[in-house]
Amino acid sequence: MSFPMTADAREHGLTGDGTTNDQPALAKLVDAAGTACATDGRPRVIHVPPGRYVIQDEPVLWRSGVSLIGAGRGVTCFVLGNPDNPTQPVPLAWFTSQHHEASPDNHLADVTFAHFEIDGSGVWTEEYDPLAKGLGLQYVLRGRFTDLHIHDTAATGFGCDFLQDTVVEGVLAVRCGRQDPGDRMGGAGIGVGVGGWGGVERLTITSCTAVGNGTNGIFVELQREEWTPPRGIRVTACHAEDNRFGISDWGADGLLVTSSTMLANHEAGFDVSSQGTAGVGGRGGIVTGCVIDGNVRDGVGLGNTPGPYALRGNRVSNNGRYGYWQHDLKGGDQEPATDVVLESNDIRDNGRDGVRIDAGMREAAFLHNRFRGNGRACAPATAGGGDGVRHGSLSLTNDTAHWPPDGHRGKQVTLGDGRTALVVSNTGTRLALAPWRPGGGTAWPDGVPAPGTAYRLPDPHRPSAGLTVAAELTGAQAHGNRMGDDQRDPTQTHGLWTTAGGRWRGGRVTANDFGGDAGSATRCDTPPEGGRWRDNDP
Repeated sequence: MSFPMTADAREHGLTGDGTTNDQPALAKLVDAAGTACATDGRPRVIHVPPGRYVIQDEPVLWRSGVSLIGAGRGVTCFVLGNPDNPTQPVPLAWFTSQHHEASPDNHLADVTFAHFEIDGSGVWTEEYDPLAKGLGLQYVLRGRFTDLHIHDTAATGFGCDFLQDTVVEGVLAVRCGRQDPGDRMGGAGIGVGVGGWGGVERLTITSCTAVGNGTNGIFVELQREEWTPPRGIRVTACHAEDNRFGISDWGADGLLVTSSTMLANHEAGFDVSSQGTAGVGGRGGIVTGCVIDGNVRDGVGLGNTPGPYALRGNRVSNNGRYGYWQHDLKGGDQEPATDVVLESNDIRDNGRDGVRIDAGMREAAFLHNRFRGNGRACAPATAGGGDGVRHGSLSLTNDTAHWPPDGHRGKQVTLGDGRTALVVSNTGTRLALAPWRPGGGTAWPDGVPAPGTAYRLPDPHRPSAGLTVAAELTGAQAHGNRMGDDQRDPTQTHGLWTTAGGRWRGGRVTANDFGGDAGSATRCDTPPEGGRWRDNDP
């Protein structure tokens, strides 16, 4: 009997009753549909009616030409679990190089996954396993992943690698990476390994949301050091919030990130570094039209890249430490980044410096940016306890305090019992605290402190500047920037500061407005060497 072009899952043995293990029936159905497609070359579609479909103890090996279409998020739900096989990760669907010899010559083609939910809360492996994903496919050609809600997986939620001519759209990934301590592979909301198809991988990630995931909200990661970082990848109109990193480029070439928001992420809103599997940072990327706001530490972290990179037309604001931090991780590429461009960005109200250069750069360009209100964490050290001091899951209140608004942004508060938390923002009497880990929901994993528990806050890191150079900057151009803090109570001490460890060699510093800071407009602990400095105000 021939296999139909579309099949109803209920008519092929799946129950969706939330109790019966539907894995064997789904595996049989996928295999039959895949065999039919291999025979006549015509892709098949499996329709899954409303219900909760238990996929237990074994993942489903996927086949080329087989699509899985549900009735909608929250209507069709696949519930993953491994109660009788605790060493086995259980993604809903898998097809990998490690287990199935997936490759460019042995790939999945013409598959769509759409309109359903994956609940990964029932999977717990004895040791952290990066394969404990929601979806775990490799080498997909002409794929489409749309309108999916993936949550509470032990490792990455959407963890599909080497996606060619593929669109990932409308994927919501929440609280994925439950078992990832934060420094292991995977553990992201949406994680895509790249490089397997060669120098070009045509992939679009659009209109996706990643909240409270263990490592990255959304990231692309080169999988082998010897592979060519691929071009052709775009991330557009996405939202990343309360992840360790919001959106990350760990090994692409020319990644385009546009019209996206990166908020309240713990390490950085946008990150370029060598933290990925291959130890290779991204290069050639462009970030434009994004809001990078309120991240616990840095707005943008850029490092371990040979360059170039460009950030244009972004708002980088209210971050706990630096708006933009140029740095290199140990073990990664340490050569100066060349041709990094920051142009027409609004860089303001960050806890310390607007831009901090802690790694060498060549031919950098800072053009027409607005630096203002940085150095917000300027409040002096303080301490308290006893009557009037109250603690909440994400707050500390002292009714008798008179703190300057956001004067403790980005600082670490230390309690009398030794516990610590990071301050996101503050009013005159209340500190808002970051969760102890992404998706944690509380700053205090051991329980909310008792009323009156003592606390202390440290002195600020001063001075602070719109642009601080603490490494060697060669041939840089700074033109047309407004670096002065023109607020009524300015918090930046300088528009431009070259530290004792910094060097500004050659280049041009022209037509910038440095006026209005709390201290001197410019401060050069190391005098500039060569170059042209002219037409600046004052």
